[in-house]
Amino acid sequence: MYDVVLLTLGSERDAPGACGSGGACCGGATGADTAPTGQTDAGRPSSDQAEAEKCATERPRVPVLACADALNARGARVETITARSDAEIDAVLARFDGPARPDGLTWPDPDSKTRLVVATASDGQLRAVLRRLVKRYAPAPSKRPADLPGNRTLPDLPPVAVLPLDPARGGTHRDLAAQLGLPRDPAAVAAAVLDGTPRRLDLLRNDGGSVTLDGALLGAADDAGRPLHWRARVEVDDTILTDGAEPLLACAVGNAGGYATLDDVTLLTAPDPADGQVEVAVAVPVVVRSAWGRKRVRLEVRRARGRAVSVLPREGKVPYLDDGVEGELTRKRSWWIEPGAWAVWSS
Repeated sequence: MYDVVLLTLGSERDAPGACGSGGACCGGATGADTAPTGQTDAGRPSSDQAEAEKCATERPRVPVLACADALNARGARVETITARSDAEIDAVLARFDGPARPDGLTWPDPDSKTRLVVATASDGQLRAVLRRLVKRYAPAPSKRPADLPGNRTLPDLPPVAVLPLDPARGGTHRDLAAQLGLPRDPAAVAAAVLDGTPRRLDLLRNDGGSVTLDGALLGAADDAGRPLHWRARVEVDDTILTDGAEPLLACAVGNAGGYATLDDVTLLTAPDPADGQVEVAVAVPVVVRSAWGRKRVRLEVRRARGRAVSVLPREGKVPYLDDGVEGELTRKRSWWIEPGAWAVWSS
């Protein structure tokens, strides 16, 4: 039978030097816009502190206890852990390390008898765990091994089970678990962990040191809800969606469908988290004249699909949501797809 770790993420206010000061357990650090690639996040204030405060889980929630009971009833050895810092998350993930490799790299054990359940109050919490998995197992470019696939920068990450803590996110405001059709009932999650199979999914890495599971939406609105214009150069592989000279209302970077629509406008047509591509769309206001010579504004949506996308702001700061976590883009940000890099336990 399996050892199962039921992991819940806590708030940085619960312990000194915890998630908020080095990665905000609740959502993972996205405030890396001012940090060069590869820079560690220890000690750097995170833009996700507010998110950590909002989605902190101070004590085991009822779904967590119910899932633990269901696992225990099946004979699993269950340990419930609340992690309040990146270091505490890392201590849990170390249990998935494989045997020592001749090249000295630490990679996950494909035959591990330990399974992980992440209790999530938001997609940002799930991302925080995946971000630490990537940081643990992705080799430096100078140490890239020969057995790593050519279209990947990291090995297959250990599968995780998702235990959603917010029932409302399974309805109108769909979280990633709802989009993937994963079970939400604690007993069904327990069954998926013990009897299910890994479902491999694509992962978006970015040069800010974080990851994206669902997608990102760039843009902002004023206090009245009217979208604000901004400018940026947006490229998908060799396709230029906009060169930065014209105003934009929004840009969606989609691995899944969380940001497929904006109000009643369809941005992404068919985002698929397992097709090895990222779908990108920009919404551009275009002034046109009617047959009577009257001017009106039409919203033009341009789309492209590919392996990588870059967004270079032309002026000021560009607010964004990335897996539901707020941030501001002040310099060029690039995302690239890692096909099948992570996996969820699915029934």
